[in-house]
Amino acid sequence: MKTIEDLDVTGKRVFVRADLNVPLDGATITDDGRIRAVAPTIAKLLERGAKVVVASHLGRPKGEPEAKFSLAPVAERLGEILGKDVAFATDTVGESAAAAVAGLADGQVALLENLRFNAGETSKDDAERKAFAEQLAALADLYVGDGFGAVHRKHASVFDLPALLPHAAGDLIATEVGVLKKLTDEVARPYVVVLGGAKVSDKLGVIDNLLKKADRILIGGGMAYTFLAAQGHEVGISLLQEDQKGRCLEYLAEAEKRGVEFVLPVDVLVSAEFPDLKGKTPATFDLVSSDAIPADKEGLDIGPKTRELYAEKLADAGTVFWNGPMGVFEHPDYANGTKAVAQALLDSPGFTVVGGGDSAAAVRILGFDENAFGHISTGGGASLEYLEGKQLPGLTALEG
Repeated sequence: MKTIEDLDVTGKRVFVRADLNVPLDGATITDDGRIRAVAPTIAKLLERGAKVVVASHLGRPKGEPEAKFSLAPVAERLGEILGKDVAFATDTVGESAAAAVAGLADGQVALLENLRFNAGETSKDDAERKAFAEQLAALADLYVGDGFGAVHRKHASVFDLPALLPHAAGDLIATEVGVLKKLTDEVARPYVVVLGGAKVSDKLGVIDNLLKKADRILIGGGMAYTFLAAQGHEVGISLLQEDQKGRCLEYLAEAEKRGVEFVLPVDVLVSAEFPDLKGKTPATFDLVSSDAIPADKEGLDIGPKTRELYAEKLADAGTVFWNGPMGVFEHPDYANGTKAVAQALLDSPGFTVVGGGDSAAAVRILGFDENAFGHISTGGGASLEYLEGKQLPGLTALEG
């Protein structure tokens, strides 16, 4: 896979496919981590005299413009981070985009409007997707893929466009791939995987693959209750995927067969009411053993004994991969489990990877120093699919 060092970019129009899919509260960016992550690649290209055309998706618009998904706030924040004006095109391949790109001098940058405002970006029809990619290609001379959070998508700007232009991976993608190899091919042991989040079904493939590689797997978040229910425990009104109980039992049996420690919560915080995440009013909850959840309550965080247990399991780790919060971390009364895992990663002597998505957001929201972790991924879904052993279309395109 070529890197940007292999490209002669001076005076060239360089299309950078970034992942600027940041959370917004109206027009306010609540977490700019993804913008900051790609900024060094853009800055490097600008310093080398490129005319940089940045493009990204944001949210899930249905192939036509929606004001709430506009990248206009991102253009402003990107300019602040780069210390440069960012020209903003109000369309993707129309008159505004053409004018914005045509107006660039060497060392200047433009951002196109949300790629998913065009149905061709996400189309399942190869011809429609390719047609949109050809329109994008007309805006550039070279292509740099640096949107790691999108490389698992077979979309026009990720998969089809690199085939139409000389291409290379940006520094962010090169770093992400190097980290993932440390989690698959060059693993320092003990290898501990911490998985949380809402649904077991979201993690089936990664559990299946990591059972062959990990030494310990620690489970938290909503997905833990399906495992507990599979063992015959009452989980009340907790998140539960009834149809996945059989798979959970299979994984527990496979872990025992392979000698992999598979660790579930021993205590949880439960409540009859889901917390208020906007006003964050104090919650009413009880602490119970994980095998004694009342029928009218739901688990919302791991308890203190589980936090201590998980910290012990991480204390001697050579490698740690963490994806998914331990509870409803957005509310302070249910954030302590996620905080404890994050702190245990910091205290671990091994190489620690926070696997993007809600885990990366939690690290920032809960006030941890991002630089203290070995790596914080910008792509939760992409990281998981890589660890499942899947081919990622965006990486395949860059290798071609």
